[in-house]
Amino acid sequence: MIIYFSGTGNSEYCAEYINDQLGYRQEGEIVNSFDYIKSNRNGKFTSEEPWIFVAPTYCWQLPHIFEDFIRESSFEGSKEAYFVMTCGSDIGNARGSLEGLCREKGFRYMGVAEIIMPENYIAMFSVPDREEAAEIVSAASGPLKTVVRQIKNGESIENTKVNLIDKIKTGPLNPVFYKLFVKAKAFYTTEKCIGCSKCADLCPTNNIVMTEGRPVWGDKCTHCMACICRCPEEAIEYGRKSLGKPRYKCIKYEKSDRT
Repeated sequence: MIIYFSGTGNSEYCAEYINDQLGYRQEGEIVNSFDYIKSNRNGKFTSEEPWIFVAPTYCWQLPHIFEDFIRESSFEGSKEAYFVMTCGSDIGNARGSLEGLCREKGFRYMGVAEIIMPENYIAMFSVPDREEAAEIVSAASGPLKTVVRQIKNGESIENTKVNLIDKIKTGPLNPVFYKLFVKAKAFYTTEKCIGCSKCADLCPTNNIVMTEGRPVWGDKCTHCMACICRCPEEAIEYGRKSLGKPRYKCIKYEKSDRT
């Protein structure tokens, strides 16, 4: 079973790709954790196939809300767990925290795949234009094919060795980053806002409420960038950091014709 979390579509694309190429066709073989997290529900899952968790990289770890969802949900059947993490550059020493999570949940850790996808963190970094983003997504098919082969063959994903900098990024830097930078107070709407409430609907933490036809952000933001990148009017900005940057939303994965 594949369980994924996605803000702007990168991890959803990878989850759909893996699901298609593994030949999972039955309902329930791929699960979007969004509805569970948004409604504050834990999952109760059963699968005889390996667990495949797909998510973006937030400061060189799984997003905290997705890690908490895994931790608080129950998993019956298979004990093997694969992880696929999308990122703009690298995942640091995510392996260390994932191994700890697997021990806690009684999983056999089968490795983590690092999949480079277009950068979406508009609150801090540059975002590729449509053409460049398409090239990056296309290039991801190679590593994804390798992941699919490894899962089919029951192989562990071999990870590159981590260095001291990787351990620092995933270790002490992660909580500092969340404390200092993962805040919503810089979000605001421009005159282009039409009050459609899509941003509130897309927020997995219910951090956005509509007040007098305009979104208001609270203090539970996880910086998934769904609101700012998927606003149909591009009416949301993040301070001055997002000004002039293209909004990024991943293309939908087109399923293959094979049976």
